[in-house]
Amino acid sequence: MNNFLSLHKIPLLLFLSCCAFYLAFAYNLERTDFFKLLTLWGGIFFLSWKFFQMQRYNLKILLAAAIIFRLLFLFATPNLSQDFFRFIWDGRLLLKGINPYLMTPAEYFSSGDLPFSGAQELYEGMGSLSAGNPTNYPPLNQFFFALVALLGGKSVLATVIWLRIFIIAADIGIFYFGRKILKNLNLPESNIFLYLLNPLIIIELTGNLHFEGIMLFFLLGAIYLLQCQKWHFSAVLFSCSIAVKLIPLMFLPLLIKRLDWKKALSFYAVTGLLLLLFFLQFLSGAFAEKFFASINLWFQKFEFNASIYYLIRWIGYKIEGYNIIGYAGPALAGVVFVSVVILSILKRNCNIQGLLTSMLFVIVMYLLFATTVHPWYLATPLLLSVFTKYKFVQVWSAMVVLSYFAYSQPNFKENLWLIALEYVVVFGVMFFELFNNKKGKFNAKAAKIIRRERGN
Repeated sequence: MNNFLSLHKIPLLLFLSCCAFYLAFAYNLERTDFFKLLTLWGGIFFLSWKFFQMQRYNLKILLAAAIIFRLLFLFATPNLSQDFFRFIWDGRLLLKGINPYLMTPAEYFSSGDLPFSGAQELYEGMGSLSAGNPTNYPPLNQFFFALVALLGGKSVLATVIWLRIFIIAADIGIFYFGRKILKNLNLPESNIFLYLLNPLIIIELTGNLHFEGIMLFFLLGAIYLLQCQKWHFSAVLFSCSIAVKLIPLMFLPLLIKRLDWKKALSFYAVTGLLLLLFFLQFLSGAFAEKFFASINLWFQKFEFNASIYYLIRWIGYKIEGYNIIGYAGPALAGVVFVSVVILSILKRNCNIQGLLTSMLFVIVMYLLFATTVHPWYLATPLLLSVFTKYKFVQVWSAMVVLSYFAYSQPNFKENLWLIALEYVVVFGVMFFELFNNKKGKFNAKAAKIIRRERGN
């Protein structure tokens, strides 16, 4: 025992330090205390990275640590996000047989007809922004909300615990599929822990209950089945991924080169049919209007932690004298659509690693042109990046904490200098990696030509 401790003293110390930081984050932090948030965030990132470096070849220890770090949050109430109140609200509506897409919580309170007991607590907890807008969570997400509302009963904390259990289970599934994909690509299997041990993932998904992890579990399962040439089953999991979060929709055009036109159309047909079945139970005259109006808010109303859009907004103020989000948001979405079409015709999408790289840059472009980039949105590019040579998203996941400065202000006002610092670093690292990668390809091509010439 003493020999074991002496050999593993530093990794054990790093592990226990991470545990202490996560416990402080989960149970002794208010999001308005930006200095404490920043200190804990920076400390956890440093300690986690050193722990990963020292235990990189011991997958069992890394997996155990990843699970333990998540379990530390099990009984904590989310402290960086209020979204979970809306999750529980939608779930309890479904248990009552009420379509959650048709009325906002504010409309229920205006009518004076509360839909279930405990509605007041959830309404006050979710805040006016969530309460005043239609839900934008797709059907399979709603199913999970209903399931945890059933399991948790009338207790908010019990429901939070069940939400957390499903999210942790999804992360274990991501380990399973991610390890297999990495092995098939002849990449280090430990790379999956660049996602699983990343503090952003543990804090924002397990801690604050965002469902990107469950969406990514289905998406990664679909990619693995695609890698195994089982595209019919892949389409099933791909549709489940979209039915949790709509983000994977933008990846569909990239599959054409991988599958060829005939199989791709069949893949789309299976995916579309299953999505229709998911949505079918919620369809009504007002559903489409409410649901798409909620989605539209993210392009024409909401603003948070943006990059390119903020530059365009500044130019708009200089030229037009007002906020041009109503025009700029849809226009930037159009730029992303065109970019996806261009990337979908690349030959590299024929192989899985090339496809994953294209998916990475599709989601990165989407986020760089978006009007709203919450920290947990980085979960998707962060996972995709572990299968590629690009690591700038790792840096972004550390820098995105600067966006939380807004919550320390009474009016939630962002500090644009901090946002600028975040993106200067991110763009700097990204362009450095892109340049080095291009230079590496050029050198490899030149070396190949030289070898051929010498052979002649």
